[in-house]
Amino acid sequence: MSFHAGANNVRVEDNHILRATIPNEAGEMVEAELDLNSCIGNHNGSFRWEGQGYADSGDAFSFSFEGGGIPVLRAELKNVDGEGVPSDINIAERISNQNGQLVFGNTISLFLSLSFSHISDERMVN
Repeated sequence: MSFHAGANNVRVEDNHILRATIPNEAGEMVEAELDLNSCIGNHNGSFRWEGQGYADSGDAFSFSFEGGGIPVLRAELKNVDGEGVPSDINIAERISNQNGQLVFGNTISLFLSLSFSHISDERMVN
């Protein structure tokens, strides 16, 4: 599930801590957080998934919901020459809500994994 679907008070604090009030499987609204520094890096002035520590090499951070309600993190990230490069990333691409927890992962891989697991379970029953 997209982490921001049904979420309240979504924000990024200290340039890297994603916080939100999100629903769990029981429908209860719970506080959740994820350190984006643990899953996003800076590659020569661009945000890069599966990296780490982007917040240590950037300035002018901002977070907002843009066209169509897309959660976008923006910053000027330093390239190899130390120059600030405007960069942005749609954090909904890889952040999901799993039972009230903000989780980093490739949502396509997660979907395929769950689909194959379901198919295997059905074959075992039949």
